[in-house]
Amino acid sequence: MAKSPPPKRSRREPDREPRAQFAALPWRRDAGGDVEVLLITSRETRRWVIPKGWPIKGMSSAKSAAREAFEEAGVVGKVGKAPLGVFTYDKRLKNGRTQHVRVAVFGLQVEREQEAYPEKGQREKLWLPPGEAAGRVDEPELMVMLAAFRP
Repeated sequence: MAKSPPPKRSRREPDREPRAQFAALPWRRDAGGDVEVLLITSRETRRWVIPKGWPIKGMSSAKSAAREAFEEAGVVGKVGKAPLGVFTYDKRLKNGRTQHVRVAVFGLQVEREQEAYPEKGQREKLWLPPGEAAGRVDEPELMVMLAAFRP
């Protein structure tokens, strides 16, 4: 018996299986010892997010997250080995469809900010206390993670 082709999906219907991404939650202490976290804007929608991206072949998930933090925000530091948590979102793809994405978040204690990095000028950066940062992001699970963040 011949196999029937898979049903056609509309351009707006998301792919069913979530894909994995890795993110860094860059943080530092200000002059008074209080914790600040770094948010950046996404390139297309200009929403406040944390640096994240697809897995990088040959790199651990934590190292992939640290690489994204450098490429997108120019920050370098010590990345945690275990994720702080996970959040999900729907990413709009270039073809107009959306993809469910599951993002593992790794803490990144920032040691320095580079002047030159690959996406400089493409995004805005903002250091905020974690509670304030939570109010700027759209993803509910990321809001909770930021609000509860204590390194």
